[in-house]
Amino acid sequence: MTKTPEPLSHGLPISIAATTSKPASSPDPTRSRIQLDSNLKRWFGRNLGLWRSRRLYFFVDDEVLRLDMLVRVEIYSEASHGEAAYRLSWWPEESFDFFNIKPKYRARGCADVYLCGHQMRRSQDVVNGIPINSQIRQVDEHEVIFESQDHDLHVIEHIRLVDQDRYRSRSIYCWRDGQLEVSEIHHEIRLEEAGPPLVGSATEAPLQD
Repeated sequence: MTKTPEPLSHGLPISIAATTSKPASSPDPTRSRIQLDSNLKRWFGRNLGLWRSRRLYFFVDDEVLRLDMLVRVEIYSEASHGEAAYRLSWWPEESFDFFNIKPKYRARGCADVYLCGHQMRRSQDVVNGIPINSQIRQVDEHEVIFESQDHDLHVIEHIRLVDQDRYRSRSIYCWRDGQLEVSEIHHEIRLEEAGPPLVGSATEAPLQD
């Protein structure tokens, strides 16, 4: 009868060898956090440039409005706050009378945006012109979700980069007192690649509407 070979124990009794084997290493949370922060900064960098934004707004009273905007995203050469600072500018390409029907929305403007870990801080929003903070959750390398409390609105925004960053898909949902007030669909096409960084920091560079 052939004897079944015993498992290797490196000269130790099997029971001792089993208990002295090297345990599986657990993931380093600090390293994971640094890697995720780096991924977020890289994702923001992929959004730099000029975008044409085709939008549909669905309001609670079943009113549906169209709006075409231009959006430019730039980066500052220095960050006065957080890991990176950006400038976000927007203005209408074709309004379809949107701003006369909904005058609370600002037709054009400019805001400074700071990436601070898993939070995005904006100097002003597109409706009330007040500062707003958003919590960031990264779904994968192409999609990010922002969750904000904008005055009395609870806002969730999904942004996904598509087709090697030639397109962006944005879905935005706004609740007031637990009721969905408006939802938005934005289909965005890249018109220009990123330009050179803005010289200085966000607090020093001039803002232009």
